[in-house]
Amino acid sequence: MKNKVTLTIDGETVTVPAGTTLRAACDLVGHPVPTLCWHENLTAANACRACVVELKGSRTLVASCSREAEEGMDVRTNSERVLNSRKVVAELLLSTSKSELAPDLLSLAQTAAADPDRFSGGATWEQPVLDDNNLYVRDLSRCILCYRCVEACGDDAQNTFAISVAGRGFEAHIDAGFGRALPESDCVYCGNCVAVCPTGALIGKTEWTLRQEGQWVDDNITVTETVCSYCGVGCQLNLHVLDNRIVKVTSPMDHPVTHGMLCVKGRYGYEFVQIEDK
Repeated sequence: MKNKVTLTIDGETVTVPAGTTLRAACDLVGHPVPTLCWHENLTAANACRACVVELKGSRTLVASCSREAEEGMDVRTNSERVLNSRKVVAELLLSTSKSELAPDLLSLAQTAAADPDRFSGGATWEQPVLDDNNLYVRDLSRCILCYRCVEACGDDAQNTFAISVAGRGFEAHIDAGFGRALPESDCVYCGNCVAVCPTGALIGKTEWTLRQEGQWVDDNITVTETVCSYCGVGCQLNLHVLDNRIVKVTSPMDHPVTHGMLCVKGRYGYEFVQIEDK
């Protein structure tokens, strides 16, 4: 079995290990493709179609995040067909979701010269803000159904399987099972879905509150690295501090222990640090 394959990307010949995706191969030759649903630690969901490329001989555009490179492929990442597809994807997403906290979507829209008003005035898609627990808020008006939260809750990370995508068309939504409210579901509130959300549809309660009050200022936030004190696993924590107060906890996606994922204690159990002895 060959362990290397050679293909052409935008006229440039490249040899990559067998099993390399087209997205990764494009990165190697300096022709990166935009992504929205793809995440380095999750199974490719093929949901957003922002990463499509044109493959000679293929009737349709192919998702580069999951399609593996094959010997002799001729790939185009910036053909007229590809550029038009990216533009339409961005315009459709902008027509149904808020994008202020979605840097990848905003970047796609900018590079594709998307018109955010092209599909406005059609079907309304009013979505609620669900503030039903003390740890994170779900602003469904920002959801682009990228499936990242579903993958993180499933066998890619948490193995809780508390959420899935239900419904079709404009009725499609993230569901906690049989229409249940999140507090009634199997959710363990690890917040790993929050960690991988690319749009702010899932956001920590503290951050959401501060943003609503106009007090969240990215430039004023400092990040301190430490190790979680709850057990001996050795999870690295990045403490996001604003005005001498921990306002969010994350973990690096490339950390060999966590891969960005934490338990409920590691992600949200930091309030004891800020309780002063009387």
